[in-house]
Amino acid sequence: MLSFRLLLAVLVNLQSIVASPVHPSRSEYAVKETNNVPPRWSLAGNPHPLHPIKLNIGLKHNNFALLEQHLHEVSSPSHHRYGQHLSQQEVYDLMSPTDETARLVQEWLLENGLDSSHCQFNSARDWITLTLPVAKIESLLDTKYSVYQHEDGSRLVRTTHWSLPRSLHDHITTIQPTTAFLRANPKGENVVTVPADVDLSDLTSELNSSQLAGVCNFGGMTTKCLRTLYNTVNYRVQVPNNNSIGFTNYLGQVSNRSDAQLYLENFRPEAVNSSFSVKQISIDSGPLDNATAVPGNEGNLDLQTILGLVYPIPVTLYSTGGMPPFEADSATTTNTNEPYLEWVNWMTSQDSNSLPKVISTSYGDDEQTVPESYAREVCNQFGALGAQGISLFFSSGDSGVGKNNSCISNDGQNRTTFLPVFPASCPYVTTVGGTRNYPEVVGYDTTNGFASGSGFSNYFPRPSWQNGVIERYLNTTGDQFEGLYNCEGRAYPDLAAQSYRYIIFLESMVQTVDGTSCAAPTISSIFSLVNDALTAAGKPPMGWLNPWLYEKGYLAFTDVVNGSSVGCDGPGFSAGEGWDVASGFGTPDFEKILTVLNLTTTEE
Repeated sequence: MLSFRLLLAVLVNLQSIVASPVHPSRSEYAVKETNNVPPRWSLAGNPHPLHPIKLNIGLKHNNFALLEQHLHEVSSPSHHRYGQHLSQQEVYDLMSPTDETARLVQEWLLENGLDSSHCQFNSARDWITLTLPVAKIESLLDTKYSVYQHEDGSRLVRTTHWSLPRSLHDHITTIQPTTAFLRANPKGENVVTVPADVDLSDLTSELNSSQLAGVCNFGGMTTKCLRTLYNTVNYRVQVPNNNSIGFTNYLGQVSNRSDAQLYLENFRPEAVNSSFSVKQISIDSGPLDNATAVPGNEGNLDLQTILGLVYPIPVTLYSTGGMPPFEADSATTTNTNEPYLEWVNWMTSQDSNSLPKVISTSYGDDEQTVPESYAREVCNQFGALGAQGISLFFSSGDSGVGKNNSCISNDGQNRTTFLPVFPASCPYVTTVGGTRNYPEVVGYDTTNGFASGSGFSNYFPRPSWQNGVIERYLNTTGDQFEGLYNCEGRAYPDLAAQSYRYIIFLESMVQTVDGTSCAAPTISSIFSLVNDALTAAGKPPMGWLNPWLYEKGYLAFTDVVNGSSVGCDGPGFSAGEGWDVASGFGTPDFEKILTVLNLTTTEE
């Protein structure tokens, strides 16, 4: 708790900022962005004028088009530059703003009494972060903030529009949190409780068999089953010290290493000591496992799944602070910023050679709750990581084409519509859908409403590498869902993996979890093993996966032809032969992936 003197000092500083003069005339301002209040949110009052908000200002990149060109060239196996990933400095040179942009924005901040002591720049200097009281931000952006309450009782301090001097409209791409009502949520919350007297021997007694029927109980998914199903069970990791994998925790999720150790004792005994070797990194005060923090389903699921599949490859855990939504209070300093930006800005500021080459993320939210300009900027940052040889995998969501009773547009027209998910809709990430059973079908669980997410983005246009497969798929669907989705948008998922009844330990108790949160760390782990084989062969890591996947990698995936991504109180996109919007290209066969990459399998 803040001492009285420290709190008084904070308030005095905030008051001095509020009182600072504002020189630009209001007549010079024009609305830069407007966004409607999403469904299920309502006005709940006014914030205290001294309520602090951590503001992020995105500056226009000097040459993102060239960075995007490089990204496609180094990621496309048919291009002579394939695998020649960019250095961190090369990315900075293309992402940093022009001198004119930097000068104009700094002059505007100075005119509003904000000098360099108030501002933090990221390494590429394309984002400025500063913490200001609401009253000051309202003056700076010529807007009015309000407290909005979600139907579940949670609250956010947001506005529906903001303005800038006209001279800055082409230099500032986005400012948040302003109009973003993002409620990023972990996808591993579809929990099915396991009876306390469950006998783990039922799941481990048959693990001496190499046959799928002998190692898999699809009512309780284990490491051995996944390794056998996806053909990694005979692979021996060759250069673990030259490779690593990471995953992200947000919203207070904590991964408990003691629970992971207990999981490994039961399902990957040779890896039992690896749980306490996990590197934990806190970003923006994100919580870590300290023997007292309460673990979460998502945090434990990701850690246990990855450790069981990649041993002995090192694992890094990123815990990013900020827990929107939060209860608005005049004295709270809780960061209300959407968390992906905090994470990706931290990542791009690190030496890319020290970062994991595969990172799994199992979080997302309705795309329409994220202002388009902001979604694009965050997606571009993901592309910058991909250009440096880092593969980003995101779960596709757990509500099919949209959560029941929620499929209403946020454009003021209240149309019935499918609801795509962000960041799954970003083209610079590889999006992972879910399956269940064997032969595998699109993942679902009627007991908790889980249905593997799928859809078409309303923000990101269809990338060229998806043209052929989407046209073929749409020819099979006809006009079944006409008007409910954007057929010209980036479609997802790209591929899939098991997402049903994963066994995890939580506070030493056994339970199972459904969701594409299961699938994302599974796919990520398999491609971390692929990177191990590539590194051992003297080749670069996969990097941004999608051009390779759509050009030739799909040959290594098992087609999922049954099931659909139900949602929006009705049927959703169906699986079928070849790529489809319910399961992408299907599920991986590790040894076939190595064959497509012209690599030799190294067996245990």
